[in-house]
Amino acid sequence: MTTFFHRHADHPRLALTPPRPVSPSAPDSSLEQLYRLAQNSRHVFASPLGPFHHAGRRHALPRFVYFGPHSSDHSLRLAVYAGEEARDTAGSAALLHFLERLALTPDLGAGLNISFFPEVDVLGRAPGSASRHLVRSNWSYPDHPEIDLLAKDARVRGYHGFIRLRTDHTVDELTVSLNAGPDATAASSGVELLTSEDFSPWAVRWEGAPARDREPYGPLSLVDDLPVSPFEITVRVPGGWNAGLHREAVARILRSVIIRVRGFDAHAWHI
Repeated sequence: MTTFFHRHADHPRLALTPPRPVSPSAPDSSLEQLYRLAQNSRHVFASPLGPFHHAGRRHALPRFVYFGPHSSDHSLRLAVYAGEEARDTAGSAALLHFLERLALTPDLGAGLNISFFPEVDVLGRAPGSASRHLVRSNWSYPDHPEIDLLAKDARVRGYHGFIRLRTDHTVDELTVSLNAGPDATAASSGVELLTSEDFSPWAVRWEGAPARDREPYGPLSLVDDLPVSPFEITVRVPGGWNAGLHREAVARILRSVIIRVRGFDAHAWHI
């Protein structure tokens, strides 16, 4: 399996700094700040996907990778996505805020390998762009360059799980869905992957997995092409929440879910 280059003390061979994405407009200040922090971080690294070309311009998909201490290709691998719709600027801002804190205080623990994608809908951020509905894209047959890059990345990295963060103006409380194929550890172990306590102090509404006869979409539409059978967690944050509450909720929930999944993964080997 392809190995990401590392810069921390366990992997001193890296001396590369990946290029920054070129977007239809200049990256916002939070993204620029995160690039600066990543240059000096021992555990959070900038590693954009791409480039790809559209309308005669060069673009890349922002990606930041967290390597916990003692991580390797055998570590738990997760992918976290936000901004799958360009208008979801609140979700992107919340994930960028979480990553800034993580770069300064990398305390998620050892043996983790997590890719973060804070602004998936790169082309949709251009002025005047129409909604592109990337949330409902079938990753097996991508019709958008960003989804094509994400699908290729998922096949290469072989993530054990996907976490999707969305802002939803149709809900008034946290709404969570957990979807896993029948061969996934989360589905076959008989142990609960998540509980309502993982989202405390906020109330949470649980949604069932989509019906099997629906057209597949999102990363789990790749399940037949992946080396492991992964799970997918989708967290929808109410669109009516103010920016401060949104950021704090995403930071707490994402940290709690990652630590919970890490503990579940360690437990699953012994059941």
